[in-house]
Amino acid sequence: MDVKKLLRRKPAAEPTLPDFDPFGRRRRLGPPKNRGRITIAIGLFVAIYGVIGGRLVMWGVEPVNVASAYGARDQIMAARPDLIDRNGEVLATDIRTASLFAEPRRIIDPDEASELLLSVLPDLDPKWLYRRLASKAGFAWLRRELTPGQQQAILDLGIPGIGFRTEKRRFYPGGSTAGFVTGHVNVDNQGTAGMEKYIDDQGYRALQNAGLAVGTELEPVKLSIDLRVQHILRDELAAAMTRYKAIAVGGVVLDVNTGEVVAMTSLPDYDPNDSKQALDKDRMNRMSAGLYEMGSTFKTFTTAMALDSGKVKITDSFDATRPIRIGGFTISDFHGKKRVLSVPEVFIYSSNIGTAKEAEAVGIEGHQEFLTRMGLLSRMQTELPEVATPTQPKVWKQINSVTISFGHGVSTTPLQTAVAAATLMNGGKHVPPTFLPRTRAEAEALATQVVDPKTSEQMRYLFRLNVADQRGSGKSAEVNGYMVGGKTGTANKVVNGRYSDTAKFNAFLAAFPMNDPRYIVLVVIDEPKREEGKPYATAGWNAAPTVGAVIRRSATLLGVRPDFGDEAKSLLVSY
Repeated sequence: MDVKKLLRRKPAAEPTLPDFDPFGRRRRLGPPKNRGRITIAIGLFVAIYGVIGGRLVMWGVEPVNVASAYGARDQIMAARPDLIDRNGEVLATDIRTASLFAEPRRIIDPDEASELLLSVLPDLDPKWLYRRLASKAGFAWLRRELTPGQQQAILDLGIPGIGFRTEKRRFYPGGSTAGFVTGHVNVDNQGTAGMEKYIDDQGYRALQNAGLAVGTELEPVKLSIDLRVQHILRDELAAAMTRYKAIAVGGVVLDVNTGEVVAMTSLPDYDPNDSKQALDKDRMNRMSAGLYEMGSTFKTFTTAMALDSGKVKITDSFDATRPIRIGGFTISDFHGKKRVLSVPEVFIYSSNIGTAKEAEAVGIEGHQEFLTRMGLLSRMQTELPEVATPTQPKVWKQINSVTISFGHGVSTTPLQTAVAAATLMNGGKHVPPTFLPRTRAEAEALATQVVDPKTSEQMRYLFRLNVADQRGSGKSAEVNGYMVGGKTGTANKVVNGRYSDTAKFNAFLAAFPMNDPRYIVLVVIDEPKREEGKPYATAGWNAAPTVGAVIRRSATLLGVRPDFGDEAKSLLVSY
């Protein structure tokens, strides 16, 4: 072949595609039409990863003590709402505290590190501490909630692999003053008792678990408690516990119209700043979580039942000459008058015989129905989680009705007793108790009329008579100017399955001012001893004067003005 001829040939033209493919469809010409979509998709990926990268950089430079750096699942910096009293005084708040952790993989000498840490925290278990430090874990808590002094001492040790994380700790400025109402939190700042638990159960814990309570300012939760009255109540109860050598005491101040609990506590109490104290079986909330036979305070409800039924009038009388014998038991009176007693005399002399006959006049079914209507036989509904369920006989017989009429055979909580008494003082309307502020209008919307207003008026009269009359068992609760009324209760406690002649549970159920009752004050004293120089250890000699002391100190703070009648007017004129 002639190479030169081949070199002189013209290059062949590039092959061209026909306009139509073998199937008759027009071929696409030019660049692909989806190039714009590809460009947009690439741009979106770049933007998304740019945002992620920016956030990673931001978190990387964030200070270690900022809660958001830990992520939504790290709750140690979750804020809790403050608890405040009705006047804005702080009952519970958050403070910052340091907690100690280790990164075991960075620990050079676990044995030396353990010895150094034990020099500052000697209560740690040495074996447990060494195992934590010698493990291959990346993170391990060593101690939560250190004091500033402990933190500084550990910092001075300069141990590699040991660090601190700032977290929130709950602080209760009043200590044990309102501990049973506020409750407390655990080490993870989660409510486990009292109103703290109520707040969590109302949705706060869900916020906390979702990480939405971190770095958030939460509105304070206002309670119905008045810290001033709360302090007075606790102070007087502590004095009574010492004075009468009792094993426990308790008390509550309740608004009869709104159902607001203004003050409530029991002793022995506990400091919620040291929640381990709450594990002591003697440090229980006796007012709402304790069940007791309330003794003669129950005669209040028996008399109200008899009057409300229409089968007994306040002008009626009952023969209390001889004891009642029923079911092998003898029902007698303490210092009985051994004569016919009018209804007011049955009340102020606290006659077991007369009260039992009032119950007989109503009947067993009517008796059970009335106490149920008053809320004394079913579990009380309120915000506080620590609420006990009352006990009663499975089958009510005549002997049960008789003994229950004067406070034996049914166990209920003192707070329920106060709420039922409020019903008899406010015109016959049952208002559920609350530990949150409630207006009069809100209470009216919740109220249920369970007793005739006339019955309420008659019970006010009897309450006042029992204190104002020198024959009344509650005369030692009198406070000049405040028209106190009430009913004593002295119940023999059950010891080893039998009623004891020496162990007593005393109570005084009071209201004031009786011309227009605004507050119930109930004080209970468990196993008081006879005070030197006094004839008895019954409620009239200990629970009643304690109630009087509480009212004397707190009435003006509650907005109740004293009324001394004509004598006061003359005194004011002379000045």
